[in-house]
Amino acid sequence: MIIDTHSHLQFNAYKDDVNEVTKRTQSKNIWCINVGTNYPSSKDGILFAEKHGESFFSAIGLHPMYAGAEFLKIKNDDNESKELVEENTFDTQKYRELAQSKKVVAIGEIGLDYYYKPKTATKLAEFKEKQKQIFLQQLDLAKELNLPVILHCRMAHEDILEILKSYIVNHKSMNGVIHCFTGTIEQAKKYIDLGFSIGINGIIFKFNIDEVIKNISLSNMLLETDCPYLTPLPAVALAKAGPDSHIRNEPIFIKHTIQKIADLKGITFEEVCNKTTQNAKRLFTLVK
Repeated sequence: MIIDTHSHLQFNAYKDDVNEVTKRTQSKNIWCINVGTNYPSSKDGILFAEKHGESFFSAIGLHPMYAGAEFLKIKNDDNESKELVEENTFDTQKYRELAQSKKVVAIGEIGLDYYYKPKTATKLAEFKEKQKQIFLQQLDLAKELNLPVILHCRMAHEDILEILKSYIVNHKSMNGVIHCFTGTIEQAKKYIDLGFSIGINGIIFKFNIDEVIKNISLSNMLLETDCPYLTPLPAVALAKAGPDSHIRNEPIFIKHTIQKIADLKGITFEEVCNKTTQNAKRLFTLVK
C-alpha cells in the first residue's frame, strides 16, 4: 500500500477522465487525501471521497494565496477550477460544517506564501499580515476539531516556524506535515522538533533536497504527488516529452518519488512504502 497524502483529484484537470484516473489509482493500492485550496475545492474533495470509496479522504482549507488575493492580481488556474474563485476571508463556520464529514482528516492546505507579492513595502506588510491572520484562524479550527494540518510554505519558513512555535507554546500541541518541502536541513529539523512531518513529492527532481532526504529519518517523511502539479521528471521522460513539457501528474506517478527516496537512503522501495504508510495512517488516523 502507498498513501499519497496530498493530491487534488477533485480539480478541473481531471474532469474528462476522473473515473479512469481513479481506477488506475485503486489498481495500485494507492490511498489519497484530496486537499482543498478554498471552499469549493474543499467541498468537492469531500464529495469525491464519498463517491469513490474507502481509499479516498479529504482535507479542507483556504490556501494562503487566496487569503492574500486582495493584494495581488491572481490569474485563474484552469487545472484547479473553471473560473477564478474569490475567497479572501475565512468563514470558520462554513469549514466547520464541512468537517462534519467522516472523510475529513486534516485542515489544509493552509499556511504562508510570499512568492508572488505586492511591490510596495506597505502593501507587502499588509499582505503578510492578512495571510498570518487567516493562517491562525485555521490553526484554531484544527485545534478545535483535533485535526492535523497540511501546511503550504513558500518563501516563508521563518515566519511559519515562528508562528508554530508560539502556537504550540500557547496551545500545548499541534501536528501536521510541511507540504512540498523545499527548505534546508536545518529548517527540516526545526519542523521535526516541533512534531511535524516532511512532505516529499516530485519537486525533488527539479529542486535539490537530497541532503534533507538522506539526513532525516524515514519516520518523519510522508509521500505526496500534489497532482495535477509537479509531475516527476521520470514520468515526463517515459511519456517521451521534453523536460519542460506539461504532463499532468496523477497518483500512480508517486512510484518515481518513492524510488528516488529509496536510492538516496540506500533502502528498498518496499521499505519506503511501508514506513511512510504507517506514518500517514498515524498522523491522519486513516482507517477503511
